[in-house]
Amino acid sequence: MRISARSRSALFATAVTSALVLTGCGDDNGSSGSDDVSLGFVNGGDTGFHTCLQKAVEQTAKTEGAKVYTANSHQNAGTELSNIEDMISRNVSALIVQTVNVDSLKGDIAKAKASNIPIYLTSVATSDVSDILGAAVVDLKKVGSLDAGWVAKDAGGKNVEVGIVAGAPGAASDLLVNGFKGALPANAKVVANQPGMFNPAKAQDVAENMIEAHPDLDYAFVANEEMGFAVRKAFDAAGKKDVRIVTVNGTDEGLAAVKSGEFSATVANSAKVIGDTAVKNAVGLLDNKKVDKIANIPLVLVTKDNLSEAPQYCPK
Repeated sequence: MRISARSRSALFATAVTSALVLTGCGDDNGSSGSDDVSLGFVNGGDTGFHTCLQKAVEQTAKTEGAKVYTANSHQNAGTELSNIEDMISRNVSALIVQTVNVDSLKGDIAKAKASNIPIYLTSVATSDVSDILGAAVVDLKKVGSLDAGWVAKDAGGKNVEVGIVAGAPGAASDLLVNGFKGALPANAKVVANQPGMFNPAKAQDVAENMIEAHPDLDYAFVANEEMGFAVRKAFDAAGKKDVRIVTVNGTDEGLAAVKSGEFSATVANSAKVIGDTAVKNAVGLLDNKKVDKIANIPLVLVTKDNLSEAPQYCPK
């Protein structure tokens, strides 16, 4: 989910073999729906968000009477293209893609278009939406800016130091981080910005180094809650319980951390809503029904004051 070419050099070079799994597919496989529509879901990674997104896609496809095939690209653009080629070979009605990297979408879309298979995107949309079936879009820059707004309000005009624990270069992370940095006030100085690779162990290492290099750190923006817990652990172990963490997701665990004060704020970005919307709208668009081609997913900045407003994050 990123527009800069920088992401290409940062993607994993290791080839990952795609394991393509057939789920919820009619008769013997537990679906009571029709065989008319089949969807290929190409997931981008292995975080809690991706797991919940796939669960939402599978459950909603079942209720919509559609077959669904799933594959995971494990944050690798080459694997994503291979997964799409596998889905094309299955002659699916449409592809739903949670991309590893916006830069890789051009090739993905071209490959699918040549086979007359439309692509529906989750989380992002391309600049030219005429090439896609549709998209369930999360304004990732806005996600970052909402967290930055909380920091600005909490800092109250004081000069403060801010650290950023990003995700994997490219995809969602850069949009989140750019939105956050762009919305910070002048009195909030970003003193560190390092990728945690959406990996809690890596994020903890990053946080340990960050707090050692910047012992006066006031705030940290962390690109997802899974990493946020690891960052909190690192700060607390260094005696820096007063460093305030703002993050992203809105999971049950994340909301509990906001309630307890481990996190100061999180932006609820429901994987369930994204997956539900993607399947329902993709099926509707295939049937030429009147549904939004580009659906904007609602976002909520969650603090102790409005915990009840957070949407359900993951399907049960």
